[in-house]
Amino acid sequence: MDLENILAIGGRPGLFELQAQTRGGIVAKSLVDGKRIVSSANNQISMLNEIQVYCIGKEVPLREVFEKMLIHESGAQASVKPKAPSDELEAYFFDVLEDYDEERVYPSDIKKIIQWYNVLVAQKKITLPKPKTDKELPPKKAKETPTSTKK
Repeated sequence: MDLENILAIGGRPGLFELQAQTRGGIVAKSLVDGKRIVSSANNQISMLNEIQVYCIGKEVPLREVFEKMLIHESGAQASVKPKAPSDELEAYFFDVLEDYDEERVYPSDIKKIIQWYNVLVAQKKITLPKPKTDKELPPKKAKETPTSTKK
């Protein structure tokens, strides 16, 4: 799962894919409607691979949260709607990430994470990892038997 070029821009809905950096900001393409935008460095720009979620005693990268959501949802969109009541959002997030810090992760944060997850799944930017088959696994080395070369 590669979130390297995916970003969120404060004040703009949805997610964006970084196209280029300019002296005064960035050029990005919306993952929702495909429109290109120019954003100045004055806007709050967050790279998804740098975002972490507060858990009890640690912080979990957003990539790992998305992986757990993918497994929980079997690769489909989130079963709870982002506009659901706060208690439903918290119950869903607790199912996905048991040890998240309920005092520091607000329902608005959960709503945003679910919205981002749905956009990434719809655009096929994140998918369930394919299980490796026997053909894809590296071949096992056969044990070498010592050979003697007596003359």
